[in-house]
Formats: sequence, structure tokens, C-alpha cells
Amino acid sequence: MSEQAQTLLDRVNNDLKEAMRQQDETAKLTLRSVKSAILEAQKSGNFEAGLNDDDLIQIIGKTAKQRRDTIAEYERVGRDDLAAKESAELSVIERYLPRQLSADELESIVRAVIAETGAQSMRDMSKIMPVAMERIAGQADGRAVNQIVRRLLG
Repeated sequence: MSEQAQTLLDRVNNDLKEAMRQQDETAKLTLRSVKSAILEAQKSGNFEAGLNDDDLIQIIGKTAKQRRDTIAEYERVGRDDLAAKESAELSVIERYLPRQLSADELESIVRAVIAETGAQSMRDMSKIMPVAMERIAGQADGRAVNQIVRRLLG
């Protein structure tokens, strides 16, 4: 199978097999949790036509967000050992996500959306967020987008 024809799910499955061969415990456990999240989403019935790569990116992005939140919590309570473990798992997960936008790129997109929607105050946030999140599509955390919108409108 050529690299372009390989789906994201195929990549996860192949990388899991390779992690098992290499005895890479971090990658193996992380990819098993990613597969578990994918199976759970399939069983939920929210994806009637099956999962395409965009759906998988959304699911994998959700697992990455959970890891980021967990890292922040561990750091807050001084558990650097556990934060480091979660960070290692996050780096495995991020291999399957689109390149994350820089703060400047993100701000540029948000500014464009604000101009297009004619938003002028925080009350217009509900106009901006859906459009911005659609454009960003997995390339940034919604919390980061929200913070930029608040800063630019506030």
C-alpha cells in the first residue's frame, strides 16, 4: 500500500505493531488507548458512514487534549514524574495530528474571522468561534482560540 493511500487508522495499526516489535512501552500503551478511543467512537453510533481521516483526527485530537489537561493538572500539584509520562504519550499522539498552528498564525486566522463576521464585542463570540474552529480544524486547541478571541475583542 502506498504512503498516500494509507489511512490514518492503518498508520496507527502499523505503528502499534512496530511499537510491539520494538518493545516501546510508551508508544504501545498510547496507541492502544488511541485505538480504544477510536473503537469507542465507532460503537457510539455518531459516525454512521464509518470513520474517515477527518473523524479520526477529531478523535485523536480529543485524546491529545485530555493529555494536555492531565499534564497541566499534574504540574499544578507538583507531580512532574507523571507529567513527564503524559508528555511522552502526548508526543506519540501528536504524530497523527496535523501540524499545530503557531500563536501568530492562529491570531491571523482569528483576526480574519472577526473581520469577516463583523464582530465587535464579546457578545459576538458565538459568531466567531464556530467559523474559526472550522478553519483551524484540529490545528489548534479550542482553548487557545478562545483566549485569542477574548483578547482581541476584550
